[in-house]
Amino acid sequence: MAIRRGPRTFIPPQETHKINRRIRVPEVRLIGADGVQVGIVAIEDALRRAEDLQLDLVEVAPTAKPPVCRILDYGKFKYQQHKKEAEARKKASTTTVKELRLSYRTDTGDIKRQVEKARSFLEAGDRVKFLLRFRGREMAYQDLGREKLLQVCGQLSDVSTIESTPRMEGRMMGVVLGPGKKKAKPATREVPREATQPAPDRQAEA
Repeated sequence: MAIRRGPRTFIPPQETHKINRRIRVPEVRLIGADGVQVGIVAIEDALRRAEDLQLDLVEVAPTAKPPVCRILDYGKFKYQQHKKEAEARKKASTTTVKELRLSYRTDTGDIKRQVEKARSFLEAGDRVKFLLRFRGREMAYQDLGREKLLQVCGQLSDVSTIESTPRMEGRMMGVVLGPGKKKAKPATREVPREATQPAPDRQAEA
């Protein structure tokens, strides 16, 4: 036997601001559509002004005494708020971790190439994780591997900060670098114009 279900009730999202007739206070501090503060007015006066301009009365500071309201296009206002929040979320997103591998026997040329890759990643705002692999008896030389990783970190110290010291992960030793602040270029001292001009010829004056 099939069970009949009633229609689903759609619950609209709750508005973050009180608008128009939902503002239930006797008076408000009103800001006009041009951004100029009108002053404290009765709520009915504020609503009438908004209706005359075919705009909305929006409560922007409900905790103020009296609440602050502004006359504006609420649909456009919500769109702008949504756009700002999206940009903030985009900026707050976690950076990508780029993984670069070395071995205990990696030669100087290969290390230089990996360092150059890491530098480009760090300058782009990404984090970099170096992994150095030990094979067989190389596990007995962890101190030398740690020293090699710290040398690599030293070559990138101008564009990075060490987020974790070298530590073992199985048969690998890893270290994580985060993008560091770029050093400001030294300010060039302005040379007075008089100093760049040739000295007058004393003989010519005589």
